[in-house]
Amino acid sequence: MTERIVSFVMSGGVGSRLWPLSREDNPKQFHDLSGDGSMLAKTLRRLMARQEGETPIFLIAAERHANRVHADLAGLDLAGGGPLFEPTGRNTAAAVALATLRTLSEFGDSLVLVVPSDHEISTPRQFWQSVEAGAEAARSGRLVVFGIKPTQPETGYGYIEVAAEGGGTFDVSRFVEKPDLATAQSYLQAGNFYWNTGIFLFRAGAMRDAFMAFQPDIWQATEAAYKAATSDLSGLYMPLELYAAIPSNSIDYAIMERAKDIAMVPAGFRWNDLGSWQSLLDVGPADDQGNVIIGDVVAIDCENSYIRSDGRLLSAIGMKDVAIVSTSDATFVAPVSHSQHVKKIVEQLEKSGRLETRFTPAQDRVIESGAWRRRVHHWLFQETLPLWSTSGVDERHGGFHEALGLDASPLMKPKRMRTTARQVYAFAVARARGWDGPADRLISHGIAFMAGKGRTDRGGWVRTLNVDGSVADATEDAYDHSCVLLALAHAHMSGNADALSLGEETFAFLDAHLEDSRMTGFLETSDGEGERRSNPHMHLLEAFLAWYQATGERAHLRRAARIIDLFRSHFFDSESWTLGEYFDAEWKPSAGEKGSWTEPGHHFEWASLLIDFAGRSGQAELSGFARKLYASAIANGLNRATGLAYGAVSRQGLPLDQISRSWPQAEAIKAAIALDGSGGPDLKPEVEARVGRLFRWHIDPAPLGLWIDRIDERGRSLATDVPASIFYHLVCALTQYLDSTVEKG
Repeated sequence: MTERIVSFVMSGGVGSRLWPLSREDNPKQFHDLSGDGSMLAKTLRRLMARQEGETPIFLIAAERHANRVHADLAGLDLAGGGPLFEPTGRNTAAAVALATLRTLSEFGDSLVLVVPSDHEISTPRQFWQSVEAGAEAARSGRLVVFGIKPTQPETGYGYIEVAAEGGGTFDVSRFVEKPDLATAQSYLQAGNFYWNTGIFLFRAGAMRDAFMAFQPDIWQATEAAYKAATSDLSGLYMPLELYAAIPSNSIDYAIMERAKDIAMVPAGFRWNDLGSWQSLLDVGPADDQGNVIIGDVVAIDCENSYIRSDGRLLSAIGMKDVAIVSTSDATFVAPVSHSQHVKKIVEQLEKSGRLETRFTPAQDRVIESGAWRRRVHHWLFQETLPLWSTSGVDERHGGFHEALGLDASPLMKPKRMRTTARQVYAFAVARARGWDGPADRLISHGIAFMAGKGRTDRGGWVRTLNVDGSVADATEDAYDHSCVLLALAHAHMSGNADALSLGEETFAFLDAHLEDSRMTGFLETSDGEGERRSNPHMHLLEAFLAWYQATGERAHLRRAARIIDLFRSHFFDSESWTLGEYFDAEWKPSAGEKGSWTEPGHHFEWASLLIDFAGRSGQAELSGFARKLYASAIANGLNRATGLAYGAVSRQGLPLDQISRSWPQAEAIKAAIALDGSGGPDLKPEVEARVGRLFRWHIDPAPLGLWIDRIDERGRSLATDVPASIFYHLVCALTQYLDSTVEKG
């Protein structure tokens, strides 16, 4: 009986050399580049085409691409295999170690075939003939690679230099990285150099031994993640904290360039890694003039060009030897011989915080802008505002209840000043958007409680009140004062008679007692003790901008500018595109875990505030910071199972708080709306998706007018009550959504 070969497909790359078609959320292996299915589906079908012998087929893919993977797997018989999902990319050495571990645990010391998911091999029969030709060498314990005899001096491929030949295989002398043109020409003339296909065949035990000899840390870390994995019908899932601990390295550097006695089989199949637009021109269906034309294209007098439109009409006249690729949000044009340098464009876009490298405005993702309008409007004005304007109001003691139960009954909890202020703000925002409820009465009710019960002797505001309005905690906290100022600004815009004078008194207290004497921001509390945090400063920025909107006085914009200066100089980390939360008195990151603590929700809040300040001040470059914050939060701050933002992640993207609360999802909506109007890509589909996730996970499962505030990493509710402090996040985000979308019909 023919020996079993366990096959693994590696599908973790981004394919940036085929930008703007291939992007982080939709890399090239998921594209149909030659008209007969995605690269991944074609790879899987090729592996299924083995004539004899058992061939279980596994797929190692990014967890964030799980939906795309399952779509490509539909209807395919993997002979007992299935997907293994990486929670984060750790390069090809980790993938090969994972393939080896899976084989040893399920099939013993079998032969393992590892192939990339995004190479064009149009001759499956010859492919398997080449694999079988290397089986004997692999059985004997050698690591086997497959090489392609070069036909031109290619600088985009790695090379294999071989020595003696025996039994259909060659001994490998060395591996060579992508050479320059002159070196590639010398390799072609030498005759003993082959292109490296990145396809490997080996006995599982032999690869395990190689890892233990050369990279035991990679093997041990991968083994720990694999042993802790969970599986269900959809695939195997590794825990992020363990998988992220695996050192990132390529299999070439980690093992192949160190191991001895490697064998190479000259490949007898047609191969192209489709790593550039030139390669797609080489393999695509060409017309009489040598052009490959795809999509809605009109080309006249063009020759030897790759011209593709994935959207609107693209027209070209007299173009020769060029690549023109147009999507709905980006266009790339280059001489086809230089098209592999598109990575330089991608790097430049990444540095400037552009989102076009990460998100694909594909038709299958686009929901009509405003698709959620009716649901949002009904939930706000027919369900939520009526509930919180009645059940949420403490008519006996004054102010508002701190929380409601899931049965909408008030919970007798101490009343935080920030929550009371936020309720005032939310009702003022609703009033400005046309709510016909008793907004003026509620605003006055809240301010009367705050001013009557919550002032300190120095003119500040206390932190917490008991249910009956007596003071529970008289600390004068910067965070609370920011919320009070925000509420008073919007109350003033709503016509409240007391808001302006109370606001002026609060600014006087802020300047006298909470401003750092060194003019570096504000103290956490009036006694000046404790850590410094960026979060109160963000909320003060929000309040200063609101007062500028309310009064037009540039003094408030100058206050905001000082917060922006702190953001630039201390809060924002330019390397990781993250925002620090905790600092010492000198604005250095706190020691330990707190120093690397970042919150995706705050990234979203800062992004929308930066866009707001940029529009009011003319500092247009701030939109670049906003895009970077948003991109960082989306790339590293989301739970891939639910698409919701985590509570906190490290600067390296490791989850520190895996709970997803409702307010970061609301702030993500605001950030996407702000960025959509800032000159970047069309984020209207992203806005709709963010609103959809908020309703899918937090609002729709909740009783009428309420929301599920806390959701665990698997999407399960952890809510025991409904905190009123979240109300303002939801009202603000969803009213902005209504403002930004056009009423249909």
